[in-house]
Amino acid sequence: MKTDPLKEGSLTQNGAGIGTVTQEMVRARAVELAVINGHSADDVSVIDLEQAQRELTGESDVDPKDAILEAAPESERWDPLPGSTGHKVEATSNEDEDGEGRIDSARLAEEGVAEAEHDQMVQASKVQQEEDEREKGQ
Repeated sequence: MKTDPLKEGSLTQNGAGIGTVTQEMVRARAVELAVINGHSADDVSVIDLEQAQRELTGESDVDPKDAILEAAPESERWDPLPGSTGHKVEATSNEDEDGEGRIDSARLAEEGVAEAEHDQMVQASKVQQEEDEREKGQ
C-alpha cells in the first residue's frame, strides 16, 4: 500500500514550512544539487531535477530501476543464462605451485631465509673459532 506522499515529503526548509512543492522549488533544489556536484548553476541535469523532485516530495532516494533490482533476491539479480544451473569445473593446478602447494615466490622466500640462517650460523662459527684460537694463544 502506498503512503500519502504529502506526509513523507520535506516539511521544512531552513526552519520554515515549505507547503506544496512547486516546480520553482524543484528547480532551485536542482540548481543546489548541480553546484554540489561541481557543475555550474546553469548546467542542471535531468538527474539533478529527478533527485530534487524525490527529495522534496519524499519519494525514495533510490532510482526506481535500482529499486526493482534491489527488491529481487540476491541470487536472481544477475543471471547471464536464466534457467541454466551451470556445472562444476575441475580445479586446475597452478603452474607456479610446487608439490606442497607453495607458489614460486613463497618457496624462494623460504629458501632465502634458510640461506640467511645458514650464513649467520657459519659466521658465528668463524667468530667462535677465532675467539677460541685467541684464548689458546694467550
